[in-house]
Amino acid sequence: MRTAAKFAVGLVVLAACTTAYLFATGERGLSARDGQARTLVVSRLSAGETTGLGWSPEGLDAAFEFAASLSTDALAIVTGGRTVASFGDPGRAYDIHSIRKALLSAILGQHIGTGHGRISLADTLSDLNIDEVPRPLTALQKTATVRHLLRSVSGINRPAAGEGGLTAEKNRLLGKGENTPGTKWAYNNWDYNVLTTIFERRTGLTVAEAFLNGIARPAGMQEFTKGAVRYMEESKVSRHRAAAFEMSTRDLVRFGQLYLDRGRIGGREVIPAGWIDRIHEDMTPTGRNDLRWGHGYLWWVPGPDTGLPKGTYWAWGLGNQAVFVIPAWDTVIVHQADTTEFRKRFFPAAERGGDAEAVLLKMIRDCRGRDNRGSEYCVEHRFITRREFDGLIARIVDARL
Repeated sequence: MRTAAKFAVGLVVLAACTTAYLFATGERGLSARDGQARTLVVSRLSAGETTGLGWSPEGLDAAFEFAASLSTDALAIVTGGRTVASFGDPGRAYDIHSIRKALLSAILGQHIGTGHGRISLADTLSDLNIDEVPRPLTALQKTATVRHLLRSVSGINRPAAGEGGLTAEKNRLLGKGENTPGTKWAYNNWDYNVLTTIFERRTGLTVAEAFLNGIARPAGMQEFTKGAVRYMEESKVSRHRAAAFEMSTRDLVRFGQLYLDRGRIGGREVIPAGWIDRIHEDMTPTGRNDLRWGHGYLWWVPGPDTGLPKGTYWAWGLGNQAVFVIPAWDTVIVHQADTTEFRKRFFPAAERGGDAEAVLLKMIRDCRGRDNRGSEYCVEHRFITRREFDGLIARIVDARL
């Protein structure tokens, strides 16, 4: 229990630093790529097969060469159900951080409706007997609906489990007072954690049970078990828990493929196609002009300037865990990076005092320094910055014929 509690606290501290850093600072100009390249063992289709599936072999070489300079642990590009190029252990599970929200969206979509065990998009927090501690929700806040939560427009600015540094960004977007639900967007862990509470109360299922039986088994996932889900909670500031996942690259590819196949497996509808359509049809603009241009039903929608085709959407997690679904290319892309070693170094430094963001900046700069850049940590485990990840995706886009 003590280890689990320490991990949960550590995860919050980590998010307090890194999430705010990724979303708000622009990394303060730290965009240079000074890391030492690793030797990657890349599994590839033949040049002819690669070209036939719409990819430039030379372009993919450039993308994977760039990945070798990062601490990426697994990268897979799957087109037409075939793995065009990949590296890393496809069966190793990593903490996927905020990708959890797309998984939550999937099981919610399976249970939307009316009647016993179903969840209506029009249900309000008042209808669902949702409240909060230590201060109760106001009457206005209780008018927020399930749809508002899914669109991240509840406007409710309350502390949340697993939130960390998003507090500053949320305060900027929502302010400290009341907001009429539906009028302001903010990436809001409170919304997503309340959706977890609503799901489990209405269905009588745990998130783990629902995902295992409703998604993982039908999709043929190999590594996922109920034990891959754990809860993060901060009972002093919120009643609502965050359900966190560990997932393998292979299972995340199957999750993305399920969406690419319009929610169907062998003629069976696992996720309603109309639910998948809502990602774009009911999307909220974020005010950004990058990979996080829009947000819909707990997925991100990239902007037109990213080079990704219209209709693309993706799930993102701390450390740049990612699942891209690109219908126009019949493609799923999965990227994973293990944050374990980073956490081992970051937590002690943060606990010794000082500004958490300053600790992260120092760690990044240290790995850019001549004396450290060749160390095992800096080559294999260092934190991947947002700009580096964006650069990797840009190279993958450039590899498309």
